[in-house]
Amino acid sequence: MRRTKIGIIGGSGLYDIDGLQNPTWQRVESPWGAPSDEMLTGTLDSVEMVFIPRHGRGHVHSPSSVPYRANIDALKRLDVTDVISVSACGSFNEDMAPGHFVIVDQFIDRTTTRESSFFGTGCVAHVSIANPTCSRLSQACQEAANIQGITTHYGGTYLAMEGPQFSTLAESRMYRGVWGCDVIGMTNMPEAKLAREAEICYCSIAMITDYDSWHPDHGEVDITQIIETLTKNSTQAKGMLARIPALLGSQPANCPNGCDKSLEHAIMTAPEKRDQALLAKLDAIAGRVL
Repeated sequence: MRRTKIGIIGGSGLYDIDGLQNPTWQRVESPWGAPSDEMLTGTLDSVEMVFIPRHGRGHVHSPSSVPYRANIDALKRLDVTDVISVSACGSFNEDMAPGHFVIVDQFIDRTTTRESSFFGTGCVAHVSIANPTCSRLSQACQEAANIQGITTHYGGTYLAMEGPQFSTLAESRMYRGVWGCDVIGMTNMPEAKLAREAEICYCSIAMITDYDSWHPDHGEVDITQIIETLTKNSTQAKGMLARIPALLGSQPANCPNGCDKSLEHAIMTAPEKRDQALLAKLDAIAGRVL
């Protein structure tokens, strides 16, 4: 019988998870390269958990060098059913202040140098990401944040930039005023796309550290203030994440968004034309339909 297994991808400032029973750091091999780090496995409230620090312990990966495909593939190989992404972000919304959390529901992808799909020549697939996050998982995170006493905003558009530099003032104004984005970060793309291709439910928690550079009363991004807010946010995030297993339960519910069946009709390449070497790499990601 299929059981809930929660994967946590920890962003800047979040390099482990509290309260795990029988915690073990485990190396997972992936045909897509080495993941960011070993995986921290254990149980919480009788639910299996897997944690990976997105940037690696010691923060060794930049946003552009994070091995996104290997990370998602490794989580899939460990039978993770639900992924919660936690990341530090800037805010374009006056009401979404530093210290607040945002449950993201939409993305605009401005990254340019990252591999954004498991599929390609020899096995072409097209999945829908019209609704790129899982509403069931997002609602559980909202409830956990409320219990934890975190000021949280449900719904928001995340602008994913390449980085590692922060935005220019002109870019910040455009993303906020013309494009209507709410938060800005460097890591949720292509992560969300890859999770959908892997048929894993995904939600994104944006921990706001600053107002980017648009705000007239805050000026340019101050890294010292960011780190101070980041530390406080990480403590709150650990408390919130500890409440998720009890809310989701040990038996996964049907996904209302169909995240777990996103490859059902996605693969376009005729069976006789498929590249066998690529198919071998897709054994965990697409084995259900291949």
